[in-house]
Amino acid sequence: MNHTFCADLSREQHDPLAGSAAHAERNLLLSWPRAKWQRKLRHASDMSDSLKQTLDTLADDGLRINLIQQPGMEKYQHQLFLMPERRRFRVARWELEAFFSAFQSGTRLSQWEQPAMRNDLVLCCTHGTKDKCCAKYGYKTFKALASTVAEHPLPFEVWESSHLGGCRLAASVIVLPNVRKYGRITPEQALSFLQAEARQQRFLPGYRGSSQLTPAQQSAEIAALTQLSTEARQPTLALISDHGDDQAREIRFQWRLDQWQGELTVHCQATTLRRVDTCADLAQGPTECTVWHAMVNG
Repeated sequence: MNHTFCADLSREQHDPLAGSAAHAERNLLLSWPRAKWQRKLRHASDMSDSLKQTLDTLADDGLRINLIQQPGMEKYQHQLFLMPERRRFRVARWELEAFFSAFQSGTRLSQWEQPAMRNDLVLCCTHGTKDKCCAKYGYKTFKALASTVAEHPLPFEVWESSHLGGCRLAASVIVLPNVRKYGRITPEQALSFLQAEARQQRFLPGYRGSSQLTPAQQSAEIAALTQLSTEARQPTLALISDHGDDQAREIRFQWRLDQWQGELTVHCQATTLRRVDTCADLAQGPTECTVWHAMVNG
């Protein structure tokens, strides 16, 4: 291969964003300087072994844990967020073990808790230790998102994040607590993306689908949203049925938009694509993957 970056290959192959939005609903975010991030998304080089083990145990119990950073943040005073609960904590490094022990045992966390969050979080993956595309594309998009929020009255906090999944789709972005995942967000799209999310609408050019749906259903969801959305409004969708096999599926949604409502059928067809998922896979070459393409019935 002549290409260096998996994200470049993915774009050139027209690798679809739709169907790539798998993500846990329960998230814990821990601020930690990016310079110390290791390849594992929740580990840093200056963490104690016992803290790493604690974080791994929590992850094994179903809690998605990411490291996050903002420029200028305090090095040894950590911010933690629990999503979807929208809880924020401030914990000194030497108290982290006590905090997580209390968290695991269900003990009150009031001594560390901060005022309730008002704004949603926008996380942009800049985890270059995991994949160089996230350094090349992610950091530029993070800076654009952060400067856009600083310059406009938009209800978000923007953070750099460790691995969010889909390195080949850099810049990879997620909005919490709604768990809306996006890919290939460019610096030029920062304002329109944030304005859409501020209206509680999905930014369709980069939307990867609902994390609560299967890959085929995510593809169908995006096709339905594209078909039914107006310039100013998007419908609400409710999944009615999903029939078929691993090659073709018929998926029906009930939709509502202002005073209008109806049902919509989307046909999804599976195809195969040979791709590399991360830059670490470039040396061994592409592998065969299943992707879904959707077509809306009138």
